[in-house]
Amino acid sequence: QVQLVESGGGSVQAGGSLRLSCVGSGHPYPTTCMSWFRQAPGKELEEIASIGSDGVTNYADPAKGRFTISHDDDANRLYLQMRSLTPEDTAMYYCAATGGPCSWLGTDYAFRGQGTQVTVS
Repeated sequence: QVQLVESGGGSVQAGGSLRLSCVGSGHPYPTTCMSWFRQAPGKELEEIASIGSDGVTNYADPAKGRFTISHDDDANRLYLQMRSLTPEDTAMYYCAATGGPCSWLGTDYAFRGQGTQVTVS
C-alpha cells in the first residue's frame, strides 16, 4: 500500500505563486506515472498535470504556461509549481500515482492523497 501526503496549499492573492508537494511512503510500488488533480466545489475532478517515469510531462490547458510538475526521485517527492494564480485555480489539489500509463481519468490511479486546499482571492 502506498500513502501519498500533499502539502503546500494555502491562501494567496491573484497573481501569486504556490508550490505543492506530495511525498510517498509505504510499500514500494512500481509507479509509472504521477499526476496532480484538482476539484473545485461543485465541479468534477480535473487532472491538470502528469509526469511519467520517463520524465515526460503533460499539462491540461488551464495549467499550460503557468504550472510545472516535477519529481525528485531521491526524495520520492512530487511537486507542482504554480504561478500567476487566479481565483479559478481555487480547489482541493490531489496527487495520484499509478502503475499504468498516464491518464486523464482519476479512476485510473490506484493511489491518491487526501489533498491540500488552494484558495486564490
